[in-house]
Amino acid sequence: MNQEEVVLCGASSYTKKYYFNDMFDALPQSIKDELHIMCVLFTADVGGALQVIFDEDGRLELRTQTEESDLLYDEIGSVLKIKQLQREKQELFESLEMFYRVFCLGESYEEE
Repeated sequence: MNQEEVVLCGASSYTKKYYFNDMFDALPQSIKDELHIMCVLFTADVGGALQVIFDEDGRLELRTQTEESDLLYDEIGSVLKIKQLQREKQELFESLEMFYRVFCLGESYEEE
């Protein structure tokens, strides 16, 4: 597999749409639902768009984007919300990183 950034999922307040990468269909439905809710609530709260991305090393990143003309986008709120999500969903994010490293990057599973 090409080791570039891979989008897991994302949502946009502009298009009112949610995207989930079919490459991750093997994830349990409960995880997919949690990601869906997380992304949609984020964009409803602060505006803009949110993407959940795996970087080339398999680390999960939350990345926001906004249109220049969006005067309602809450930039400070987006930073605070991302920190909150990283804290509250740390176990989920670590599990997703392990899944990605093992099943997509082909690394061996080593329990810490």
